Amino acid sequence: MKQFADRLREARVAAGMTQEQLGFALGITKSSVSAWENGRETPSFRMLPELRRQLSRTLDELICDIPPDSDAP
Repeated sequence: MKQFADRLREARVAAGMTQEQLGFALGITKSSVSAWENGRETPSFRMLPELRRQLSRTLDELICDIPPDSDAP
């Protein structure tokens, strides 16, 4: 099973964004995005809604690895 860091990296790449572009959109540094993608840190809860919006993914997809069309609880 993929970890959050892996799902985040895949979502960013699928969105056609660099770490620097995502960081700029979120108002953080490229190194923060890198730390998330390498599993050294995790984003704060307040960052999640904007992260979801920028990557066009649900939080279920990013955090829990649940596809958007799943009937999982």
